[in-house]
Amino acid sequence: MASAPSRERVNVYPHDGDDARLSGENILNISTRLGREWFGNIRGDVLSGLVVALALIPEAIAFSIIAGVDPKVGLYASFSMAVTIAFFGGRPAMISAATGAMALLMVGLVKEHGLQYLFLTTIVTGVFQLVIGALKLGSLMRFVSRSVVTGFVNALAILIFMAQLPELIGVSWLVYPMTAAGLAIIYLFPYVTRAVPAPLVAIVVLTIVAMVFHLDIHRVGDMGALPDSLPHFLIPDVPWTWETAKIVLPTAATLSVVGLLESMMTLQIVNDMTDTRADKNRECMGQGMANIATGLIGGMAGCAMIGQSVINVKSGGRGRLSTFIAGAVLLILVVFGAPWVGRIPMAALVAVMIMVSLSTFNWRSIRNLRTHPTVSSVVMLGTVTVTVATHDLAKGVITGVLLSAVFFARKVGKSLDVDSSVGPDGAIRTYAVAGQVFFASSEAFTELFDFDEEGIDSVHIDVSDAHFWDLTAVGALEKVVFKFRKAGKRVDVLGLNGASATLVDRLGTHHRDGAEAPAGGH
Repeated sequence: MASAPSRERVNVYPHDGDDARLSGENILNISTRLGREWFGNIRGDVLSGLVVALALIPEAIAFSIIAGVDPKVGLYASFSMAVTIAFFGGRPAMISAATGAMALLMVGLVKEHGLQYLFLTTIVTGVFQLVIGALKLGSLMRFVSRSVVTGFVNALAILIFMAQLPELIGVSWLVYPMTAAGLAIIYLFPYVTRAVPAPLVAIVVLTIVAMVFHLDIHRVGDMGALPDSLPHFLIPDVPWTWETAKIVLPTAATLSVVGLLESMMTLQIVNDMTDTRADKNRECMGQGMANIATGLIGGMAGCAMIGQSVINVKSGGRGRLSTFIAGAVLLILVVFGAPWVGRIPMAALVAVMIMVSLSTFNWRSIRNLRTHPTVSSVVMLGTVTVTVATHDLAKGVITGVLLSAVFFARKVGKSLDVDSSVGPDGAIRTYAVAGQVFFASSEAFTELFDFDEEGIDSVHIDVSDAHFWDLTAVGALEKVVFKFRKAGKRVDVLGLNGASATLVDRLGTHHRDGAEAPAGGH
């Protein structure tokens, strides 16, 4: 959609995969572009960065607790991801940090193997993402349908809500009114002012109430250590063996896919909001570098955040400076304000995460079940069901993509049509084929011909309006030609387009002199 009149168009990136020629003019253009990305909107970027930094604190802590690690792990990760991606990401104004989608995938690893394995997994996740970006696979996001994306988002919302249940079951009765009060503040405070993030107001108010009345409820400080110093470089303390690789690699692969999927969705949302374009492959590599840096300072894997990126853009952020400010200010706040952060009641964070869950879920998708095509609804529900059942976002997305592919192949396969006519002399039958011939439609293609028709000496197969896509399609054409020849009829294939002709020439045999049907009847 078009950007608002007050928004400044930051930059229009080249298409993914465009070659950059380092001429003097291009170097000047790059310098000018970097200047715009960093200093083209200083006031708006600084203010939006401050707002995002404040809003990141409760989410980073809450996501840490979801993953089963100390709050400082998520806070260090949010600082590192934001600052690193500000320099190396492909999309200005996009916020990357610790996220719920990634945290949910770490629970088993942390519980069974410990924190050091999480750090190594974060580094390996970054390496995978670097490779994906270097191979320019970021553009594969176009194969993920909107139904899959909707299912992914809905499943993420459900899993975030489910992760809050341990803090709501078997706890002091005081937790319930505190959580309800937190939700009330979050949803009602914006009617008073939007100058301060409502989740931050809820956290401050509930913390003051808990301290004044000495409420006996869980606090953030009870969940683990908060940062009391700046992060430092570390190498994960794990045995460098094949057994370690078998533990780390599967989780890292899943994290890399889920992280890039959420990042690519966020990138597209910010593109639409700012009416600009971004380099998907550079973003993949930037996410990789950010996760490597994060793992080396004791943080958990992260990715782009849909909610915080939207907050940043709506608050006036347009450049890389906004992302950098968000990460840097976050670290300053938590390192020097750790004693206060530790007094935050868990009920406040539960309220924030319930709000995140409710705002993440696409409620319109429920109404759309009655109006959208059944196939789209099945894909969306399949993605949600598998993701929630397995607690694995990657498996859910793969399920959705496979379902989309199957339904698409079935739909295209049904579009094949063959018309026939007989020449004036009654001895030549012409078949006019229209549609796509590939593995899903090849069987239907072979069944549309009458091989035993009497009185026909010659057959013309006109494929001017058809396209042959793969080996199975060529095999189907071969089968038809040789069955007609076996019935004693002359066969001519007419009108092959360039791509189809190249495929048939390379894989087929019917056009060669003296060719016989290959084994299997083709």
